[in-house]
Amino acid sequence: MAGKTITRADLSEVVYNTVGLSRSESAQIVETVLDLVSEALVRGDDVKLSSFGSFLVRHKNGRIGRNPKTGEEVPIDPRRVLSFRASHVLKGKINKMAGLD
Repeated sequence: MAGKTITRADLSEVVYNTVGLSRSESAQIVETVLDLVSEALVRGDDVKLSSFGSFLVRHKNGRIGRNPKTGEEVPIDPRRVLSFRASHVLKGKINKMAGLD
């Protein structure tokens, strides 16, 4: 399964196979969870999923950057950025699967 991208459809299929709901109900559950996470992040709230990790919204101030090709100074506007911080449990699983643990 290396290199595979997991999609919403994959998540819905897992819910369908695990819980035994209909495919449409499973898809609706996945959509609802993703909508709740998205809405919380848009509000600026952090989202913590135990044993998985945390999604954090950080505020970056405006600054003066430089075009690397021309060296020209360019203003960079203030913005919010999304970052993910993996839990120790997830990091341990990843390293164990890679044979690094």
